[in-house]
Amino acid sequence: MFHGFIPPERYFAYLTWPRVQNLPDKANTVIIQPIGAIEQHGPHLPLIVDAAISGGVLGQALAQLAPDIPAYALPLLYYGKSNEHHGFPGTITLSASTLLAILGDIADSLYQSGFRKWILMNSHGGQPQVLEIAARDLHQKYPDFQIFPFFTWQVPHCAAQRLSPLELAQGIHAGDAETSLMMALLPHQVDSEQLVKEYPQGLPEGLLSLEGQLPFAWLTREISRSGVIGDATTATVEKGEQLLSSLAAGWVQAITEVYHFRPLGIKAID
Repeated sequence: MFHGFIPPERYFAYLTWPRVQNLPDKANTVIIQPIGAIEQHGPHLPLIVDAAISGGVLGQALAQLAPDIPAYALPLLYYGKSNEHHGFPGTITLSASTLLAILGDIADSLYQSGFRKWILMNSHGGQPQVLEIAARDLHQKYPDFQIFPFFTWQVPHCAAQRLSPLELAQGIHAGDAETSLMMALLPHQVDSEQLVKEYPQGLPEGLLSLEGQLPFAWLTREISRSGVIGDATTATVEKGEQLLSSLAAGWVQAITEVYHFRPLGIKAID
């Protein structure tokens, strides 16, 4: 079905226009845009990983969300900015400008329908900055539109207790965490005979890092032959179920806080 992992009663596209028009407390109704990517994830995982994680985590969170909190998931935005994986067959990428334009058009439509709270739920590590730019620009355009550019993994979760220190530091793509989650979400799409362990070699020592406080620009083909950056060989279904459960609980908390969020009190200067 079109709603996938999302509970059908929480799926925005199943509403009729009169229902949308007559939603009570529309300004505080939370609209969530799950965002992923279609990009290589090594020889063992399908291209849909990031989109599947967004849909799977959000689906569990909405199923657990208090019934009196109005929140709806928009249809998944499967494509993202994935040009760091250029050169690996199957990767489909939007440009940053295209992604910004898509989000801007969606925002215009939501605003005209009366909604004032929008979560951008992104599971692809290559585009948080794009979503942050979109959120700031759209909030400037519509000062009463509260937009939340969230990364799926930024809510509280149990990865620190379940992954090795090396994997926590360097397992940023198709490693233990993503593979374990996919074993829980889409087990038949994981090729367990092709699990790969590959960490980048020759990384600079000191302050510079792939995704730290002082990052440098890189392409996946420069640091990985397989497309994997991490250790997928340690992934398990049990670990995936624990990660999924903890992420969903974190997202229940995040959605609840967005619902109760009220605009800041100082009047904006024109």
